[in-house]
Amino acid sequence: MNLPKPMTEESVKELLESAGARVMSRGGRTDSYSAPREFSFEAKGVFANGLMLHVVARQYDYRDPWEATGRINEMVDVTLLRDGTYSELPKGYDWFQGKDEETGVDEEGLKKIIFCVKALNPKLFKLQALTGDL
Repeated sequence: MNLPKPMTEESVKELLESAGARVMSRGGRTDSYSAPREFSFEAKGVFANGLMLHVVARQYDYRDPWEATGRINEMVDVTLLRDGTYSELPKGYDWFQGKDEETGVDEEGLKKIIFCVKALNPKLFKLQALTGDL
């Protein structure tokens, strides 16, 4: 059985740092909506081009006993921020088209998003704004 690789706070932080981002992360438990809720971690990575990715694993998934043991995070939610506000990517990319959040992203998808955001020239936003595409 080929299971997705679990993501942890450390593994996501390492992915962002290896791409050249400055990273802050935290993990733990939060109480909200008058009932305790668990979340596993969140990490924010700021790239040299000024774009930021906010990666959140809101809850743990439990695998069935015959699959594996323990709690895991196979999927995360990723938000793109530019100039301190939520943003879409310019047209022509596989991610953040018509939305500022990608949900249910696995590790391979996260790697692709990080590569895409890291390599983006911020002047493309201005160009597409001038042409009316953004």
